[in-house]
Amino acid sequence: MPRLTPSSSKAPSQRQLRIAELIRHAVAETLTRGEIIDDVLTRHVITVPEVRMSPDLKVATVYVMPLGGQDGEAVIKALAANAKFLRGLVARRVVTKFVPNFRFQLDTTFDYADKVDGILRKAEVSRDLEQKLPNSEPDEE
Repeated sequence: MPRLTPSSSKAPSQRQLRIAELIRHAVAETLTRGEIIDDVLTRHVITVPEVRMSPDLKVATVYVMPLGGQDGEAVIKALAANAKFLRGLVARRVVTKFVPNFRFQLDTTFDYADKVDGILRKAEVSRDLEQKLPNSEPDEE
């Protein structure tokens, strides 16, 4: 599900979503095949959970996560250093009028999910969740 940021109150268009998914598959396939020769990238298995396109489709923000979450900053730097080469490889796989420029960011959705899970596991929160509302129907067993 695409994320809405405070700076973008408008949901992405169908075209943005479609192009983003094509770019995501092409980048993931390129990284899986090891077509980029870089010591950092060859040492890591990298997942690409999401790509977000700018409204004009000229910039693609690629969210990546190295397996295990280790060396995230090094992976981002390596991808940024190879962004132009990666753009050329993606251009061969995705047929669009323009191939976007890439920006890379670490995917933090798993960290956020762990934070929410930790909050829900707190004793006072789980106690509140177990209490029933006063007007609710009794459960049939």
